[in-house]
Amino acid sequence: MQCIVNGLATNYEERGSGEAVIMLHGWKDDLHTFDGIASVLGENFRIVRLDLPGFGGSEAPKGDWILDDYAGFVKDFLGKLSISPDTLIGHSFGGRIAIKGIAANKFSAKKIILISSAGVARRKTFRNMLLAVLAKVGRVITAIPPISFWKQEIRRGLYRSIGSDYFQAGALGGTFLNIIKEDLSSSAKNIMLPTLIIWGSKDSTTPISEGRRLNQLISGSTLRVIEGAGHFVHKERPKEVSELIRKFQI
Repeated sequence: MQCIVNGLATNYEERGSGEAVIMLHGWKDDLHTFDGIASVLGENFRIVRLDLPGFGGSEAPKGDWILDDYAGFVKDFLGKLSISPDTLIGHSFGGRIAIKGIAANKFSAKKIILISSAGVARRKTFRNMLLAVLAKVGRVITAIPPISFWKQEIRRGLYRSIGSDYFQAGALGGTFLNIIKEDLSSSAKNIMLPTLIIWGSKDSTTPISEGRRLNQLISGSTLRVIEGAGHFVHKERPKEVSELIRKFQI
């Protein structure tokens, strides 16, 4: 299904009935990342998933967005479909949007579920600063012949060396830099809703230390760790994740 939100064609899917559960996917992903848990939870809940702007079947933003723009977009999407979420689920980048949107009162929910959510890592501060410098300086250096002939390979290697998705962000490169700059620690502290945090013990993208930090920042939150699972814990272990979500809903 598609609808127009703020001038952008937006792809989304709905299934099931009952309490509304909204699912926000991660960076370089789409709504199908939740196929496994949506098929299980759709038996008891109304599941609404969307492709965020620039991903899947949704139109890309017109210009570089900041996190607040994505939170505002989700607010307007919910308004367009007249949805008042009972539960908001965010994976990785989608977790950033959930934290920002709830803390800033862009939208509301009765409960929040954060899966391998990003945005509160102290360890990434220096890396993100380095990435911003590389993005600016790299464009200048690789424009000089003969370096310019190998600029794609050089830039790909530089970004890979610091574990960044910037090179693959393409037209969303500016948006990516804006997103990773924002520390959501203060926003997390402002969340007063029941919050379930789900993490894979082998997550190398957002290590378990970040899950524990979120758990400390969000008062009264519950952290559940699935042993042996990685960053896409909801895809690797959909039955276990679905069961945790179902128990949290009761």
